[in-house]
Amino acid sequence: MSTLTGLRHRVRLPDFMGIMGSWWDRTPWFGRWTVYLLLIICAFLLPSESIGSFMTPESDWASVLFYPIGIYVLLAIGLNVVVGQAGLLDLGYVAFFAIGAYALAVFATKRGWSFWEIVPVGIIVAAAAGAILGAPTLRLRGDYLAIVTLGFGEIIRITANNLDYTGGPRGISPIPHPPSSPGVEVGGVKIMRYGVLDARPYYYLLLVAIILVIIVVKRLERSRVGRSWSAIREDEDAAELMGVPTFKFKIVSFVMGASIGGLAGVFFAAQTTSITPVNFPFILSALILCAVVLGGSGNLLGVILGAFLIAWLPERFRGFEEYRVMVFGAALVIMMIVRPEGLLPSRQRRAELAEGTGGMGSLGGEVGAVAGQRIEVDEELVPGHPPEVLAGRDEREAGA
Repeated sequence: MSTLTGLRHRVRLPDFMGIMGSWWDRTPWFGRWTVYLLLIICAFLLPSESIGSFMTPESDWASVLFYPIGIYVLLAIGLNVVVGQAGLLDLGYVAFFAIGAYALAVFATKRGWSFWEIVPVGIIVAAAAGAILGAPTLRLRGDYLAIVTLGFGEIIRITANNLDYTGGPRGISPIPHPPSSPGVEVGGVKIMRYGVLDARPYYYLLLVAIILVIIVVKRLERSRVGRSWSAIREDEDAAELMGVPTFKFKIVSFVMGASIGGLAGVFFAAQTTSITPVNFPFILSALILCAVVLGGSGNLLGVILGAFLIAWLPERFRGFEEYRVMVFGAALVIMMIVRPEGLLPSRQRRAELAEGTGGMGSLGGEVGAVAGQRIEVDEELVPGHPPEVLAGRDEREAGA
């Protein structure tokens, strides 16, 4: 067994997630709704200056809450539908973010539409792009699908950079703000006065959108669609044999994830008032994927926590200047060695990792074997099964 694998098994963190999961299962419905309400209240109180003085002493806390934190959280929720629930590796997710942003910019500056008219249009355009991308490519799996989606993300960025209609490398500006209602005031904050100086109204608007998206995603997760996604993630061939129309449900996951990414792009463009192709690099797709994996792929609460940390930590340690990125990367590597299932994994994902599947379907977590080759098996991962028996089973599977 490799040194890293041995280290991972020697470092045992307390199973807080298992304890909290058991407690949550026993909690009655009114107790759960009380927790939800408290979390929403805390989220609305986050822009407080007393909190910001600690969280980002060198940056405006309200602006950081909207971007990158809020936008990253919304993008991570969307990507989790594709990666965490359906098990499809998407490395070009930033493309849908860009499509939503450019939809707002084009319709607002060239057609004179208002923000509220463009929001559903941006979602529909991004969802259509997800369907167009998914229809010819979702028959691919693993690394091949990742390469195609990576290429799609770069195609969108390069196309926006070369088209005069989208402003080329100069982008589009000025993008109008959402219509304001200065008379609406809560706690001394004009929550519907959208401008450049105060980012709090944008944060509250984005927070409402995140809450609505969470409700929709959780409803889907508990429906037949969510169960089909889980079956596809675990074993697509077995799901197909059991009668699950895998291609249709993979398209649904792509469309759902793309629409959430498009919604995030609309909010981002409305607040920044100017977008260029530079705003949508590949590294953004990689960061959102890191947030999903770091927080706990498939677990909505873990994904939100991962996105928060990915967005907040570089801002909190901005004083380290160029060293902050290196420290941030080292922390991610250590985290993946010590706790590969993520900070707050779902119990199902932890069980998948214990079985050696990686918990993300056909994303490359499985370890294949050449016929006749023995595989070293950690007895801790599969208790009660001698390594000789498991190695023989792997040889038979590889020979088949």
